Amino acid sequence: MRNPCLLTVLTFVNCTLLLVTLAQQQRPVLAQDNAPVLRGRALEIVDDQGRVRASLTVLPAGSSANGDASAETVLLRLITERGRPSVKIAASEPSSGLSFAGPTGTKDTYVSLGANGTKSALKVRNEDGREQIVTP
Repeated sequence: MRNPCLLTVLTFVNCTLLLVTLAQQQRPVLAQDNAPVLRGRALEIVDDQGRVRASLTVLPAGSSANGDASAETVLLRLITERGRPSVKIAASEPSSGLSFAGPTGTKDTYVSLGANGTKSALKVRNEDGREQIVTP
């Protein structure tokens, strides 16, 4: 070894750089103050089995099979473990509303509250066909 002093200095510099690098990586990771916006065309929340349990979608304007026109609508659905959308909240320019459906196996048990243009109504219906509509 020709110059042991040079080797000692290089070893010291390398150790110092190693310690500085390790010290910088040990700083705690902090969340950003202003999180970025999450953007997309739809959002689905799934359970441990991969089943969709909630969804938020924007439905395009269109027309139904019988020719009724529908406006662009934002729709939130909450879905049971058996796949039934039990809670729905919808909003569009001409109307908005929410509905609560009965459990799986029922088809006519629900509550709906809606506003369409200048009119609003609350409709309550049981599986036996009895219903009540409340309007102002």
